[in-house]
Amino acid sequence: MHKYISFSDECKAMFGHKVYKLSLSSGCTCPNRDGTLGWGGCTFCSEGGSGEFASAFLPIEEQLAAARQRISQKFPVKDGEENQYIAYFQAFTNTYGDIHRLRELYQKTISFPDIAGLSVGTRPDCLKPETVSMLRNLNTQKPVWIELGLQTIHEETARRIHRGYPLITFSDAYQRLKQAGIRVVVHVILGLPGESREDMLQTVRYLSELNPTLDGIKLQLLHILKGTAMAEEYLSDPFPLLTMEEYIALIKECLALLPEKTVIHRLTGDGPKKLLIAPLWSADKKRVLNALLKEI
Repeated sequence: MHKYISFSDECKAMFGHKVYKLSLSSGCTCPNRDGTLGWGGCTFCSEGGSGEFASAFLPIEEQLAAARQRISQKFPVKDGEENQYIAYFQAFTNTYGDIHRLRELYQKTISFPDIAGLSVGTRPDCLKPETVSMLRNLNTQKPVWIELGLQTIHEETARRIHRGYPLITFSDAYQRLKQAGIRVVVHVILGLPGESREDMLQTVRYLSELNPTLDGIKLQLLHILKGTAMAEEYLSDPFPLLTMEEYIALIKECLALLPEKTVIHRLTGDGPKKLLIAPLWSADKKRVLNALLKEI
């Protein structure tokens, strides 16, 4: 089995050195939270909207400074060197809202010399033509990655998790982004309630057959987090969760299906420990990653 290409590998090839992600907030909400499509978001989504490390209440300059400081504490900068970063807007839906405000925010963000690129998490149903045009323009200045939260191709599961859009919406958004020359990363959750191993592999197989070829993928273990609708569902009527052994075996099968040039941005994930209900084995991310890499 071939060695997969990680996001770190991609960045080193693109920029010639390692870059770090800065977790930032755009201040956006989500149509699945503000009543446009629903309230409370997808059933697995926490109050932080999957972005627990950024503050929406700080100006972008202050957010960047605080995020740089967090990185420098883990990875001190050597004398005479400077880190470079990907500005990562993860929480909620970062193309949802006033297009003029978002254009100004993202333009200001990439104007900083140490910001090498921009990564924006969003929903496929929040990409109007003028939004894609904005992203295309930003991408001519610095590399842009758009992360689309698909999670599953199965409509029954999508309804169960209250995703709020059909698969055709994803397909349309994907094609329009690719026509605009933008790198697309798709988020998939493995272990959603009611899905079999074959169901999960079908989702990955669908993505592996996309044309143009998928740029990147995030494979995420389902986390049951406190305060979510899924936690209420799980605690009242527990459904099976993947064991570590099952998850590792599934990841190996997923990687074998994907095109060799598809970049693997994530092999698992670590939900906030203070919120994690299950599976508890996922809390030891280092152990999980070491076991995954050993098997791969």
